Amino acid sequence: RLRTPRKRVRAAPPPLLEAVRQAAADLLTPAEPGTLLLIGRRHLRDNNSWMHNSARLTKGRPRHHLLMHPADLAARGLADGAPVRVRSTTGEVTVEVAASDDLMPGTVSLPHGYGHDLPGVRLTRARHLPGAPVNALTDPAALDQLSGTAVLNGVPVTVEPSP
Repeated sequence: RLRTPRKRVRAAPPPLLEAVRQAAADLLTPAEPGTLLLIGRRHLRDNNSWMHNSARLTKGRPRHHLLMHPADLAARGLADGAPVRVRSTTGEVTVEVAASDDLMPGTVSLPHGYGHDLPGVRLTRARHLPGAPVNALTDPAALDQLSGTAVLNGVPVTVEPSP
């Protein structure tokens, strides 16, 4: 039973509609020149960082690379497999880059759950895996206005050769 005056649920109240309009405008705003948008990714055997402490789950090809479209690699003079520095307004990491046609130009992807060589990490096997913590690039204060959750995708970053 609905206890609203008109016996209806307001599924699109004005504040929500305004937030949707603002989100659409934000998505259509071009990024700064040279800036790429960082998105995350997960792998079946990397779904959570503790899985990196299992030899069975970490065998096989490396999955820690920053994926980047070949056109973006060429525009920056970067080579497939080279170490790169990825910077955001809140941090930076160094990781190997891999060319991928699976991403659209202007987008890069770094997997979740890496960066086990940080102080205090006690995962003995995982400490020896390469990879960078994507959370070092996200802003803990940035919230999505529609959902109220942390912004973890669409993070503006720059990518350059690692010194």
